[in-house]
Amino acid sequence: MNNNFWKGKAALITGFEGFLGSNLTKALVSSGAKVIGIDIKVRRKKTILTPADYNSITVIKGSVVNYGLVRSIIKKYNINVVFHLAAEAIVGKSYSNPLKNFSTNIEGTWKVLEACRNARSIQAIIIASSDKAYGSHKKLPYTEKTPLIGRHPYDVSKSCADLIAYAYFHTFNLPVSVTRCGNIYGPGDFNFSRLVPDAIRCALSNKTLLIRSDGRFTRDYVFVDDIVNGYILLAERLRRLRLGGEAFNLSDNNPIPVLMLVKKIFKLTRSKGKFMILDNAKYEIPHQCLASNKARRALGWKPRVSLEDGINKTIAWYKGFSNK
Repeated sequence: MNNNFWKGKAALITGFEGFLGSNLTKALVSSGAKVIGIDIKVRRKKTILTPADYNSITVIKGSVVNYGLVRSIIKKYNINVVFHLAAEAIVGKSYSNPLKNFSTNIEGTWKVLEACRNARSIQAIIIASSDKAYGSHKKLPYTEKTPLIGRHPYDVSKSCADLIAYAYFHTFNLPVSVTRCGNIYGPGDFNFSRLVPDAIRCALSNKTLLIRSDGRFTRDYVFVDDIVNGYILLAERLRRLRLGGEAFNLSDNNPIPVLMLVKKIFKLTRSKGKFMILDNAKYEIPHQCLASNKARRALGWKPRVSLEDGINKTIAWYKGFSNK
């Protein structure tokens, strides 16, 4: 992180209380940036942010679908950098409520970009996408040139948001880039439909972990601090290196099966661990893996935290949080 770059910069983070958003907010606060955070629910709980962090940022409760609100924030605070992370992040909810999923993930993206379009202060916009934007392909790992062919509500919402970002770059020359990440894990994730936090919670509480898949699905996992570093590097270098209109995969390109990860978590928690294979996963892609060569080459980015070290750090954080 280049503190000279961030000192005095006004950064808007949508979805700032979420898992990635809270970790990114904490990093930017420490850099001297002026952080403005917007979230649909401001809880001040179930987040890694401390009271001191909240005192250092401007907190706004609201939705990114509210175009007038987003536009007024950008104008009032003279925003320089936008990190658009706000999204319906729980995949299962996108099936039960596709309307909300499409509204938040697609409409929210075009309204943020439209609000930025005529703002002269904007220097960089980072759109948080997902490996799910690619859909399912036989050829692995996915590169940034892999077609975006999402087929189900969540996947399609990410594919569409990416294409909208490209449209704003190519049509209006908006300085926007897209990030697509592997499975992010680490402190502050309270979405227990995700494997890592759920496995840790079950191990620490001696409960049975329910595995939706057959246990053989493969994913690549990357520690949240490494992802935060990638976002910050991209924002710092977007304009100087002319990276607008580009997408970047951020992952470690080291996929492992679900059961192998679960057993590693149980071992590191020193728990006997219990799990049940449900094998009822619906619409989930069996195997996904991202190539991050482009980010390594253009940004000088690479994961620095090993899976074992990252899991140990995550376990320690959940233990500490549960004892509060």
